[in-house]
Amino acid sequence: MSTINLTSKTGTSAVKRLREQKLRSGLPFMINVRELSTNQCYLEYPNGIINLIAIAHSSRDMEIIRELTSLEADLLRDRFHFTVIK
Repeated sequence: MSTINLTSKTGTSAVKRLREQKLRSGLPFMINVRELSTNQCYLEYPNGIINLIAIAHSSRDMEIIRELTSLEADLLRDRFHFTVIK
């Protein structure tokens, strides 16, 4: 297996562990997606809700653009091979 594949697997495992730790601790987990603007990301909450948010870098304020539907949230989790944390 190449070094790139090993590094990728290690990084993916670390992200999944961090996500699980944050959600189990009651904290939201930020999901960055290349297709979004640089000031936008998704925030996944321990209750399973995922919001699309925009961050105003100058003030560090956050605006909820919209809540994803259950189907959209499931598709996003599937894309990153995330399981639902209960």
